[in-house]
Amino acid sequence: MLQIKKRFVVDEEGKPVAVQIDLETFQKIEELLEDYGLAKEIQAVEGEEGLDLASARERYRQILREL
Repeated sequence: MLQIKKRFVVDEEGKPVAVQIDLETFQKIEELLEDYGLAKEIQAVEGEEGLDLASARERYRQILREL
């Protein structure tokens, strides 16, 4: 499991309003989300006919824009 060291940002009343994480952790989370999205897309099209390279690249770009 990914250990996330976080710092809370609070408002004047001490209520949490945001969380800060280090850049390395953020990049790991981003990579995990991209991998998850790609895996879900692969499952969605399982059994369908494959795409040519240009179509596959365009579909991947669409997936990344949706994340």
